Amino acid sequence: MNMMINKSLTFLIALIAVLTVTCQPKKQSGNAGLYFKDNLIAWCVVPFDSVERTPAERALMLKELGFTKFAYDWRAKHIAELPVEINELKTHGIQLSAVWIWIDSDSLPGHDNAQIFDIIKSIGVKTDFWIGFNNTVFEGLEENKKFEKAASMVKALEKLASDQGCTISLYNHGDWFGEPANQIKIIEQTGSDKIGIVYNFHHAHEQIAEFPVLLPQMLPYLKTVNLNGMRAEGPKILPIGQGNAELEMLKTLKKSGYNGEIGILGHVENADVRVILQGNLNGLKALLTNMGETEALATYK
Repeated sequence: MNMMINKSLTFLIALIAVLTVTCQPKKQSGNAGLYFKDNLIAWCVVPFDSVERTPAERALMLKELGFTKFAYDWRAKHIAELPVEINELKTHGIQLSAVWIWIDSDSLPGHDNAQIFDIIKSIGVKTDFWIGFNNTVFEGLEENKKFEKAASMVKALEKLASDQGCTISLYNHGDWFGEPANQIKIIEQTGSDKIGIVYNFHHAHEQIAEFPVLLPQMLPYLKTVNLNGMRAEGPKILPIGQGNAELEMLKTLKKSGYNGEIGILGHVENADVRVILQGNLNGLKALLTNMGETEALATYK
């Protein structure tokens, strides 16, 4: 009798163990959807479109291409249309994920940028401002003074953004301010834990070999990575899939656990931006096929 009870007890314990394992939800990586279509941001669109689409035409184009997120860059002539742009994006179910801000003087935020901030505030949109600096802002300064000035200006911009419920991220546009190590040090000097980094492949051809080392350093701050074809010798703008380094960089990015957004560029002068965006989407799909990213690829249909 005791033997039968022991066998039954052993069986029951084993059954509970099996059920416990099989009923557990499958643990997925925090970046499982990294390359899914709904994690892509259309970027470098407005000023580079030879068709010069209206806000309504642009929002429709983005929807037809399958984008659900959009980062807004502009020239002075586009600012008056920004309220219409925001409304059209909303109508077509597209999130305004980011807005470009270019600082080229000590005057913060500067006339055009001030208009952008005011429009975003008046409409009540919550977004991320991508902050780039012209190198002339820091020319002639000793290294420690560059950091002091950059941290002070970035902190002021963060305050301006946070007052309207928005955030900022530092954008690598080359030169001193675009160096990831410098951006990290600037963020640390501000004392803020809310400032992010946007890393652009097309401004980082010279960092290809360093990427596996730079990425872990940037990771705590990294919000967006904008893709591009990558070759050490350039050119700066190259369709995704036509370089010789971006495949390994995408693998490194996925392996790192990065779970931010992925940007797709329309950055080609005097070209139909729809054609450029579609070409980059096709190039990304080819790389994902090579990587065996079947779940991600299923979202592009």
